Amino acid sequence: MLSVLMALLSLLPVPGPVQSLTDANIIAIFDAANTYDVETGTLGEQKGSSKEVRAVGASLVRDHQAVRQQGRDLAKKLGVTPMAPAVNPLAEQHAKALVELKAKSGSAFDRAFLAHEIAFHQAVIDAVTKTLLPAIQNAELKAFVEKIAPAFQAHLDMCKAAKAQINAM
Repeated sequence: MLSVLMALLSLLPVPGPVQSLTDANIIAIFDAANTYDVETGTLGEQKGSSKEVRAVGASLVRDHQAVRQQGRDLAKKLGVTPMAPAVNPLAEQHAKALVELKAKSGSAFDRAFLAHEIAFHQAVIDAVTKTLLPAIQNAELKAFVEKIAPAFQAHLDMCKAAKAQINAM
């Protein structure tokens, strides 16, 4: 799951002549991250062998669908068309994660799913706090991201708790 972290970090601007992220880039990144977690959450809900993983999956689907729609509504209100950054390995990494998760079943799926979600949410938290929030220009977009940021930590904590419960079995 280190690949997820590396993919998110690769979206971050590097010092030098590389173009900084725009609000349109940031909205696209948020939309993609929410879409990806809806997809992996659906897998957890459907393939989880434990009630903990199925509950985590259902929660991720519900929460990320809602936040994704709120982000899309805000983008429309602001007249911003989401535009993925020029370099965006996140889609490839997500596709790889889906293939890996779909190939697993039973407790192996549960462990891989939770490891993926823990790494994914930690990477999102790091990207939001260190790069995305500081790069946001629009005050309303920034307020929205600040409002939903604690949900990333809540999801991370939920995944870690589920992992601890499964490990205790």
